[in-house]
Amino acid sequence: MIKSELIELLGERHELNPSGDAALIVNTILRAIAVALATGRRVEIRGFGAFIVSYRPPRAGRNPRTGRKVSVPSKHVPHFKPGKEMRERINDGAAKAVVRTR
Repeated sequence: MIKSELIELLGERHELNPSGDAALIVNTILRAIAVALATGRRVEIRGFGAFIVSYRPPRAGRNPRTGRKVSVPSKHVPHFKPGKEMRERINDGAAKAVVRTR
């Protein structure tokens, strides 16, 4: 699912203007998550999962084309860890999909 599909679905389910109200809601939520992560905070949505920022220290890497050593700088990267309920829904859905295809 892409962002525009999420906006459309939200607009249909709650009788919102898909191009206006629903888009504002989705954009506000995504912006709030991005700001929280950028300031080093963790975002947890119960039943869905948690967004966290991890630190990766500098390291020596290799250019795959030339094989030469390159220096990879340190960085912060976002990670998503699904919650228990999300994992169960995914695994239940995957099991049902396998049964249906046979």
